[in-house]
Amino acid sequence: MLMSSRGFIAYLVSAFSCAVLSALFLTNHFHHGQNSPLLASRLSGTLRVWPDLQPSWRLVLATVIGFVGSACGTVGGVGGGGIFVPMLNLLLGFDTKSAAALSKCMIMGASASSVWFNVRVPHPTKEVPILDYDLALLFQPMLMLGITVGVALSVVFPYWLITVLIIILFIGTSSRSFFKGIGMWREETIYKREKTKQRATLINSHDEDKTVRIDTKCEPLIPREEKSTVEILCLNLRWKRILVLVLVWAGFLLVQIIKNDVESCSIWYWVLFGLQFPIALLLFGYEAVKLYKEHKRRMSTGNSECICGASIEWTAVNLAFCALCGIVGGVVGGLLGSGGGFILGPLLLEIGVIPQVASATATFVMMFSSSLSVVEFYLLKRFPIPYALYLTSVSILAGFWGQFFVRRIVAFLGRASIIVFILSGVIFASALTMGVVGIESSIEMINNHEFMGFLGFCSSQ
Repeated sequence: MLMSSRGFIAYLVSAFSCAVLSALFLTNHFHHGQNSPLLASRLSGTLRVWPDLQPSWRLVLATVIGFVGSACGTVGGVGGGGIFVPMLNLLLGFDTKSAAALSKCMIMGASASSVWFNVRVPHPTKEVPILDYDLALLFQPMLMLGITVGVALSVVFPYWLITVLIIILFIGTSSRSFFKGIGMWREETIYKREKTKQRATLINSHDEDKTVRIDTKCEPLIPREEKSTVEILCLNLRWKRILVLVLVWAGFLLVQIIKNDVESCSIWYWVLFGLQFPIALLLFGYEAVKLYKEHKRRMSTGNSECICGASIEWTAVNLAFCALCGIVGGVVGGLLGSGGGFILGPLLLEIGVIPQVASATATFVMMFSSSLSVVEFYLLKRFPIPYALYLTSVSILAGFWGQFFVRRIVAFLGRASIIVFILSGVIFASALTMGVVGIESSIEMINNHEFMGFLGFCSSQ
């Protein structure tokens, strides 16, 4: 995995370094020429703008965009926050912070309905849950930790830098996912041709040869017994692991609630902020050690079967790489107002998870991360309740029916690569929309001679 990802990692590191160094140069070059009143006006320039929920062509268009974005976003396992935030900001007129909060509500609704759909369908190839709980327990704590760090960095980082970093990341991940989809499409085409040849050979062969030519691994003589919806539901739900995920979610939420009532940058503030690290690292460490030991045990016995849904070696280096990607995905989610799926969805495909399981697992993890932000935003009164209920309802319907139609198309065509192409398309569309909004806002800041460098964390609270 790391060998194939080396070029992509080099691209991200070099591009991010250039962007951050440029921001540092601007901060050092212009900081001395800015006075405190201008900085204060910059900090107070983001006013809360909540339009009324009234029937209009803007609301109809936003509903259509939200429905399509939620449907495609949940199928790809990326959520769709990169589409929702610009839509809410440009089309409906919400301020940036309120748009990010409402985006979380939409992601939560779409993810929840998508999870409900997924737990009622079987795994496409094995008698195991379609939700990979091992990967969920591995990535969820690091994703939540990254989200809290991303929210903190969003106060410090200049808006133009956030836009540049998001565009760099989204173009990289969408391109890599697109080429991944092309590779899968070619493999599926080859498989279909071989399958057609095999069937033609069976038809043209004599009766006594048919029993010899049947491959029992691919076409068992005893057909797989069809399970009822209740049986599939019982197979997909692992209550003990779900309870662990809920406890981690509750732990992060409790820390956030207490932290919001504490004075910014005080001793207790930093104690509570630092408390999130051991919570995340303990659960990640437990799951990482479990996967590492299981991998070692199977290798020692000569069993090369994949552990969980990922076809990689669970070495210490690969586990550290997964932890880093989880944190990066969370940071992007905190900066952007998404659920972190823009990293998690492509990453699961990168480590060898099949598209159906990658989509289901990514939306499952996003349901926890986005709901954490929604509860926190609700306590802070960061979004209007009527709009939140309406947009969440639209996303719930879109998440369920998006999964329904795309799964039917995949089953009919026999091409799971369609999910990968949808994922790539959503990420690329998000890069375009975020780029347009970011460039427009940056030009406005330049024309107004506003501060373009890093801000102080404590003074920006």
